Order: sequence, then C-alpha cells, then structure tokens
Amino acid sequence: MDTVMTAERIEVDDALVSYAADKSQVQESTSTSDIKMTAEGVNVYYDEKQALDDISIDIHNKQITALIGPSGCGKSTFLRCLNRMNDLVDICRITGRITMDGEDIYAPGVDVVTLRGQVGMVFQKPNPFPKSIFENIAYGPKIHGLAENNDELEEIVVKSLNKAGLFDEVKDRLQAPATGLSGGQQQRLCIARAIAINPEVLLMDEPCSALDPIASARIEDLMWELKENYTIIIVTHSMQQASRVSQQTGFFHMGVLAEVGSTEQIFQNPVDTRTRDYITGRFG
Repeated sequence: MDTVMTAERIEVDDALVSYAADKSQVQESTSTSDIKMTAEGVNVYYDEKQALDDISIDIHNKQITALIGPSGCGKSTFLRCLNRMNDLVDICRITGRITMDGEDIYAPGVDVVTLRGQVGMVFQKPNPFPKSIFENIAYGPKIHGLAENNDELEEIVVKSLNKAGLFDEVKDRLQAPATGLSGGQQQRLCIARAIAINPEVLLMDEPCSALDPIASARIEDLMWELKENYTIIIVTHSMQQASRVSQQTGFFHMGVLAEVGSTEQIFQNPVDTRTRDYITGRFG
C-alpha cells in the first residue's frame, strides 16, 4: 500500500514539475493578486440536510482556482453558489456572504440574469443548443444586446471561436449543426458560447470528464490562455489536472473546505491530514 501511495505522490509531484517546465515559469503567488470573488461563512442546505458548512475562500483575479475532493463532497454545490444556479432548486437555502468585486451577489435587487452574464458556466457534459454553430455563439450576444447589427454579431462570433481555439476548424461550416461536432469540439464551442457575452468569471464543472486525453489537453491549454482575461474556477476529480492548470487549489471533504492554498503548497506540503491522505490516495 505504501509503495502504491508513494508512486501516486511521485506522479503528482512530477506533474507539477513538468507543468512548470512546459510553461517555462513557476506558479505565481496568489498572495499578491487582486481578489475577484470572496465567500465568507457560506452554508448550503437542501431542506434540513446541510451540504456545505462554513465555506470561506478568496478567488484571485485572472488566475485558475481548482476545487478538488471525493465525489459528493460539495465542490459542484459551491461552484453553483457563485452564479446563483442553486436558486433554481426550490429546497435549497444559502446563508453567508459571497461577493464579486466587493458587491454581495445575493443582495436584494441583484439582477440574476446580469450576474450569470458576468459569471459564465461550462458544464460537465457538452451541451450545444440544437442550432447551427454560428447561432450557438450568437444566442447570448443577441439576448444581451451586445451587437447593434449583423456585422458586429459576426465579429463577436468569430472572436469567441478564435479565443476558444475552434474557428479554424469550423470556419467553413458555421451554419452546420453544432451537434455534428466531436465531443472535444462541442466543449470548446460551449466555452466560446460562455465567453461571447464578456463574462468576468468562468466556472467549469468537470469540463474534461467526458473527453479523451487529447481533447482534455486542448481544453487545459485553452484554460491557461483564457486566464489572461478571465478568472477561472474549475471543479475536477483529476489531481493531475488540478496540478497542471491551477495556481490555487481548495480541497473539499464532506461539505467542508478542509484546506486552501497555492497549488504547489497543497500538492507538495499539505497542512491538513485529510488533504494529505487524499493526495496520497488513502481515500477518494
């Protein structure tokens, strides 16, 4: 058992070293970054059952924060708090405070539609609309009034597809059904659709879990590029993925945020024994 756990620890450490070498830079410190979002004492209840217990975390601007932990630990529940997707669940009740740029996103009078435009989301399974590739990207800008004419709309579509690294692959079939794309292409299309409405924060809930390794690598490279312009929070079951793409990592365990810190610290020198046990494969 110890030999297996040591091998898994080495694999994670090697991923960190390889990641820094591939990018030709070390992971930047989160302590010097601006804070984009903050959760303070967040609790989530489904009827009488408590799903999250006193979650507090700072999300740093234009960095990637990875949320890791075993299934059912509350990662996705917390992610959905950040753009109020849990509002759609009748039995869900949330206490505590979540701010973006210092403003409480749960304050009375907050326009939830506007908030979800500012905090976009990419789901675990690619979910393109049953429309053309062009219309998938154009839909959001249309309803948010971001384009005054067709030329501006086309410019937004092309720019979004380029940012998602997809334009060259689909430029000759923009009117073709989006459902005809491969799984990896569909996920990049969903990312392009999310960024077409100029969000400030991008939430990603297991965006690579349904993809093959090559498509997953494309998404990871894309995340690294997108963090230059967006704050990204990703939920992932893959510790290797978290170590490769993120600058900050939070470990969830049974509805509690057991530990949060720089990705390097979490994977190489975790403080909480639960984090250490999860990283080394003792459970999860």
